[in-house]
Amino acid sequence: MNGTWWLTQGDTRIGELRQYAVDQPVFLCHFIPGPGWEEVRALFESWEALHGPDPDGSRTAQAIKPILDLGLTLVAEDEGRPMALFKECIVRIDGDTARVRC
Repeated sequence: MNGTWWLTQGDTRIGELRQYAVDQPVFLCHFIPGPGWEEVRALFESWEALHGPDPDGSRTAQAIKPILDLGLTLVAEDEGRPMALFKECIVRIDGDTARVRC
């Protein structure tokens, strides 16, 4: 996988991710917000703001549950097959960068 992905919720584009490097097992991307970004931005920022130990994963689970509930998908430009977030891939967004793990 490489190139460009679109993060979507149904027909709404949340943003575009353009790969610029690989840090196995993560694809490093530039993030370009789309029309649906403002509605989900706070959820991704809350997840990104988590720091420190989380031995049982409960803080992480609490942060990602609202994102999971959105039913977001990631669509690769070269494949076109949607991948469900947290089932087939993980996307972390921090400002204008994103990390994708599939």
